[in-house]
Amino acid sequence: MEDDSTSTPPLMYPPSKMARKSTDTDVNVDVINRMLNSNHNPTPSRTILSDRFIPSRSSSQFSLFSVSKEGFSSSSATPASGSGGGGGKPDGIREDGSGAYTAMIRAALFGPESGSFYPGTPDRGSPVNRNIFRYKSETRVALPSLSPFGPDDSIAGVSYCPVKAPRKVPRSPHKVLDAPALQDDFYLNLVDWSPHNVLAVGLGDCVYLWNACSSKVTKLCDLGLDDTVCSVGWAQRGTHLAVGTNDGKVQIWDASRCKNIRTMEGHRMRVGALAWSSSVLSSGSRDKNILQRDIRAQDDFVSKLTGHKSEVCGLKWSYDNRELASGGNDNRLFVWNQHKTQPVLKYSEHTAAVKAISWSPHLHGLLASGGGTADRCIRFWNTTTNSQLGCVDTGSQVCNLVWSKNVNELVSTHGYSQNQIVVWKYPSMSKLATLTGHTYRVLYLAISPDGQTIVTGAGDETLRFWNVFPSSKSQNSESELKFLSLGRAQIR
Repeated sequence: MEDDSTSTPPLMYPPSKMARKSTDTDVNVDVINRMLNSNHNPTPSRTILSDRFIPSRSSSQFSLFSVSKEGFSSSSATPASGSGGGGGKPDGIREDGSGAYTAMIRAALFGPESGSFYPGTPDRGSPVNRNIFRYKSETRVALPSLSPFGPDDSIAGVSYCPVKAPRKVPRSPHKVLDAPALQDDFYLNLVDWSPHNVLAVGLGDCVYLWNACSSKVTKLCDLGLDDTVCSVGWAQRGTHLAVGTNDGKVQIWDASRCKNIRTMEGHRMRVGALAWSSSVLSSGSRDKNILQRDIRAQDDFVSKLTGHKSEVCGLKWSYDNRELASGGNDNRLFVWNQHKTQPVLKYSEHTAAVKAISWSPHLHGLLASGGGTADRCIRFWNTTTNSQLGCVDTGSQVCNLVWSKNVNELVSTHGYSQNQIVVWKYPSMSKLATLTGHTYRVLYLAISPDGQTIVTGAGDETLRFWNVFPSSKSQNSESELKFLSLGRAQIR
């Protein structure tokens, strides 16, 4: 009988710190394995460098948003693990509609091969393992019509940008002034707006001034019962106003003092058009002539421009003061320079009187002209190359044209038979707005010094103020017009 005190009981649960002794055989096998795999298992601390960066989404947790590709079999319409049985819906597609949205997200991320097009997606075969970020160029796949990620008519290689909403032009005037005795005569020019924000209007035999900041009305002059006002024109600088009369005279007034400083003669008939170029004043008359007057000289005029065969009703100097454009009742448009008394350019394409003339402030040599009732067209000319650029039939008599100072747009006023005001986008000549309100021909037009507001006058004896152009980006807010509230007032 053996002594139990000398025997060691078996250890059923050896301590965790007790390690089993390695045998010689285990050591040898371990050494051999390291030798055999030495070329295939690099040192863990060694950094592997490559000349390409391949993005990986292995760490992306798509499962948090239920958009992982797992759970779909190779057939896009068959669930990988059928839990529903007979519904024909992939796993995760619920009746409340949220599953359909998840399917669209999965389709946008992994492509249509992910099997997420439900319902009615045809079998596309085995899905291809595709990454979101790819270096190779691929043809874009059109998304289903309900997809929130792009338009239905997606085109490969075309990026879609939101379309800028068209600028809204107010359809109603923000101020109306009564102008009694404003003549309904196509060949006159009775409204002009000064750089100092003062509007001059010829009413019968008088000239009135309306201050746009204070709405104060001042009577500048009264020609008497034997004469009438046919044209008014502000100098580019200062407070001088030229007044053309029915007797063929031109008066120069200092508006700040309401004083007539000079009266010049030379025309035999009424003066219906005036245009300033620094200290030079051009006057066009019914006697078919254009007189160049330097108000610094003693003579009434320094040169006479001849060429029109009928009344001169339109005159405009270019912004660089090098070219003068004239239009007449002979349907002709002429361009003059400072050194010749004969026109350097002649245009005879209009088939009616040319009163509407305007030079572009944005492009040198770009001239716009409009024809009367039998013509109705706005034509554009390049006076540098002596060529016509385009023509637009407006459908109505063109009475006035003026370019915006702030954007590449222009406005035209019309007579028979629409009596409307149209804002155009140049060079497409698409209509931005058509404004109505006058009941007679819109014969008179002027633009405010800040380039945002126009004033129109008609034989209905009203002046209407319209906000048609945007402000300039560099426009000083302090110089903006300070109109009173909308209402109707009287200018005399």
